[in-house]
Amino acid sequence: MGEGSEPFNSEPDDLSWGEFGKLSLAYLRIPVALLVVELFYWFITQPTNTLGFIQESEAWIWYHLTELIYGSGSASLSEYNGWTTLVTLRHENFYYDQVRLYVSDECAGVHEMLFISVLIMMTTGVPQRLRIKSAIVACGIVYVLNIIRLIVLYPLAIDGCADNPNMLGCEQPMHDFHTFVYEWGFLIVLVIMWLIWFKWVNGGDRIKQEQLASENKWRFIYRKKWDPLQKTVMLSSILLILFSVIGVVIDDDAMEAKETKDMCEGLISDPVACGDANDKWAQEIQTAWSLATVGILGIAATIITIETEQSNSKSSVNEEG
Repeated sequence: MGEGSEPFNSEPDDLSWGEFGKLSLAYLRIPVALLVVELFYWFITQPTNTLGFIQESEAWIWYHLTELIYGSGSASLSEYNGWTTLVTLRHENFYYDQVRLYVSDECAGVHEMLFISVLIMMTTGVPQRLRIKSAIVACGIVYVLNIIRLIVLYPLAIDGCADNPNMLGCEQPMHDFHTFVYEWGFLIVLVIMWLIWFKWVNGGDRIKQEQLASENKWRFIYRKKWDPLQKTVMLSSILLILFSVIGVVIDDDAMEAKETKDMCEGLISDPVACGDANDKWAQEIQTAWSLATVGILGIAATIITIETEQSNSKSSVNEEG
C-alpha cells in the first residue's frame, strides 16, 4: 500500500458512555416498569378484598357456570368477610360433601392483567392507540382465562376424591393445579400472548402505514421541562411513599398487631384479640396503601406527559426561533 494510505482499523470504535446509557435504558425500562407495577400491586392488595368488585364478579360467574355445566347443586355462593366471594363446591365424595373456596384479590387475575398491559404498553414501534386497544383486549382475555381456570377446579377435585372419597385433603390435585397456574402457568400463557401479539403488530401493513404517515395525534412522553410546581409534586410524592413504609415499620402498635395476627393464623386463640389485631393491621396497611398510591400517581403524573402534534410543532418553532 502507498505511504499516504490510512491504516485499516480492524476493531470498531467503542461505545461512548452516552450511547451505553441510552442502550441500557432501552433494555432496562421494561423490567423497571414491571418492578414499579409489582410495587403498586403489592400496595393495593395488602388490605383485604381491595379488588372486591372484581372478585365478586368472578365468583358470581364461576358459581353460575359451575351450576350450568356440572348440574344444579354442584356449587353455592355466599359471603366471605363481607363480600360475596365464597364458592362452595359440593359433591358426595368431598370431605363433608363440600370444598370451600373463595376468590381472593390474588386470584382475581388483576396481577396478570397488569403484567400483560405493561409488556404491551412498553413495546416500542407500535402506535400508541393500538397499544391501548391491545392492552384492553388482552385484559379481557386474561379475565376469561381466569374464569376457565376456576371452572376446571371442580372436575379436578372430583377426580382427586374418586379414589379416596370423604377423606380430608382428597381434593389435593385441584390445589396442585391451582399452585402451578398461579406460579408458572399464567406466566407462560402471558408470554405466549405477548409474542403472538408482537408478531401480529409487526407484520401488519397498517402499522407501517401509520408510522410513515405519522397519524398519531398524541402520545405519552417523558417530561423534558420541569417547572417548580412539578418538582414540588415529585418531592412530595416520594416523601409520601417513604412515610407510608416507614409509618408501618416504626409503629410499635402496628407491628405488635401483625405479630398477634400471624400467631392467630392456624392456631386456636382468643377470637376477640385476633379480631382486634386483624382490624388494627388492616387499618395500618390501608393508611399506608392510600399514601403510597397517591405518591405513585403523583410521580407518574409528573414524569409522564401527553405530547400532541400542536405542542410538538410549537416546540419546534421555538427551537428554530
